[in-house]
Amino acid sequence: MSNYPVNRGIGKPAEFKGLKSQYLFIFAGGLLAVFVAFIVLFMAGVNQWVCIGFGVTAALSLVWLTFRLNAKYGTHGLMKATARKRHPRFIINRKAIPRLFTYKRRKENET
Repeated sequence: MSNYPVNRGIGKPAEFKGLKSQYLFIFAGGLLAVFVAFIVLFMAGVNQWVCIGFGVTAALSLVWLTFRLNAKYGTHGLMKATARKRHPRFIINRKAIPRLFTYKRRKENET
């Protein structure tokens, strides 16, 4: 009988160099955006060293920020934090209490 290796990565999030799940997309998209900005600046005639300095600084800050977010929030924590910020803390209802219990009927169009 042949021995086949068992895939033990089933159900685990995608990971590359410690970056997990959505941070990979943030990292890759950010580096692509930095590259496009570098090309646009270079084609616009900005000094070569300014373009290189911008590209290196932006790429390093993107790497630092992405790994920081990954360490702080974990695999799904960034999505949870975003959802928590969008959820209202409380609901304000300014109607009088008796109006809450009355049912308003629609008027039918008389033609």
